Amino acid sequence: MSDVEEAADTLAGANLGDAQKPLTENLEHDPDSSPKDIMVTIGATVPTGFELTAADEVKEKLGSQSRISKDRGKIYFETSVENLSQVHRLRSVDNLFVVVQEFTDYPFKETKEDALKDLEDLAKKLPWTDPLKVWKLNTNLKKRKTKPKKQNQQSVASKEKLNDDGVKDKGDQKDADEELLGHPQNTLDLKSGDQNTEKTQEMIPADNQSDGKDEFQTTSENENKSGDCRKGEAEDQKLKFRVTCNRAGDKHSFSSNDAARDFGGAVQEYFQWKADMTNFDVEVLLNIHNNEVVVGIALTEESLHRRNITHFGPTTLRSTLAYGMLRLCDPQPTDIIIDPMSGTGAIPIEGATEWPNCYHIAGDNNPQAVKRAANNICSLLKKNQSKDSGTSWGIPIDTIQWDICNLPLRPSSVDVVVTDMPFGKRIGSKKKNWELYPACLMELSRICRPGTGRAVLLTQDKKCFVKALSKMGHLWRKVHTVWVNVGGLHAAVYLLKRTLESAGEKRSYW
Repeated sequence: MSDVEEAADTLAGANLGDAQKPLTENLEHDPDSSPKDIMVTIGATVPTGFELTAADEVKEKLGSQSRISKDRGKIYFETSVENLSQVHRLRSVDNLFVVVQEFTDYPFKETKEDALKDLEDLAKKLPWTDPLKVWKLNTNLKKRKTKPKKQNQQSVASKEKLNDDGVKDKGDQKDADEELLGHPQNTLDLKSGDQNTEKTQEMIPADNQSDGKDEFQTTSENENKSGDCRKGEAEDQKLKFRVTCNRAGDKHSFSSNDAARDFGGAVQEYFQWKADMTNFDVEVLLNIHNNEVVVGIALTEESLHRRNITHFGPTTLRSTLAYGMLRLCDPQPTDIIIDPMSGTGAIPIEGATEWPNCYHIAGDNNPQAVKRAANNICSLLKKNQSKDSGTSWGIPIDTIQWDICNLPLRPSSVDVVVTDMPFGKRIGSKKKNWELYPACLMELSRICRPGTGRAVLLTQDKKCFVKALSKMGHLWRKVHTVWVNVGGLHAAVYLLKRTLESAGEKRSYW
């Protein structure tokens, strides 16, 4: 009998009646029932500001209604275990976890000792059986997907080294460590080699004291305590685990490290698992946001936003954020969609993958960026070829080097523009933006179709953009604004609609 099955049998007989009233309860099922019949609650971290976009995608692809968490950047939805593989194909989510239990108003005790004692007791009362079954099925699913990719990952790593992109990725590591509070990878034991990420989307509010990413590691004394039914079990057969606590709020008497240590000690004593901070099998999540407590088990080892990009630049956009921006403009079949400042091509590549009936163009004035975009497209083609057993039909995307202020495109020839504009920090400067932004809006108005053209533009230099847009009010109408956090920076995504007025000749903007 496996560890998970043994643990499930033990937990099936546990007394759950003393647990505080949860928001949603994962009911225990008959151990003999098929795992595919289990309905579970899945939690997902998403780019902050795009929670509604993620909820719409879940409704569209899984038929499930989502609930947006009070803690920004998270959504929850119920689904059947049978849909687990489809859950992993969602384009708008970064990380996934299965919810063990949720509490909307957890009654934390005033003293530190009493509050931590309650967390210890809670670990022994939770309905672990179904979530552990989901974790086991998810692990088998990941093994089937990752086994044939080991050689490809090694070759990608060597290419990145040759292109010196790894240096830039390390520069973004600090941003990645400020990831969403519910991010399953937010722990102090992350290896830099595993974090090939770009700018992230959440910043913890200043009035919240958050310990964010502490972990738990028990002493070897607890490992010597074994249950009567498992005293003879071989040590190498025990599952390895760690507990990651993400805490936000200023009314707690304990730190994240305290909660993770004591809650993890109770989990270890209950299951007789081994604590391991790096080579773990199970990652238990303890998310505390004010009085809301969510206990979960991580289903992803790394963020799903890393699905497309293999050659990174200094400002590579996350694929999940790129998807959210594209979805805002509602692409239609046969639309021509361009990213005039594409960098490594994250937006056009995501668009060509999800909307193959449109034509996508990735352009940039930097030859190195165009080269990286072309390399990312080649990597995606190879990936698709391996999936199709040697047959590749290509993807509807092209790359080109151009000047954003003088695009080699005919007037009224483009349906949609989606781009990440320079913030004036890593690329360009705030001073240059005062000339670039109005010139960019003017040129985009020339190539976009009057009346139907749309533009989705991301920028952190909001003051400059708003001023430029006010001068272009006869050409562009602002429809919607989404506020996001990108690498700890408060940024905005603007959805613009092209008016019917002719762009006319270029003129002075200020």
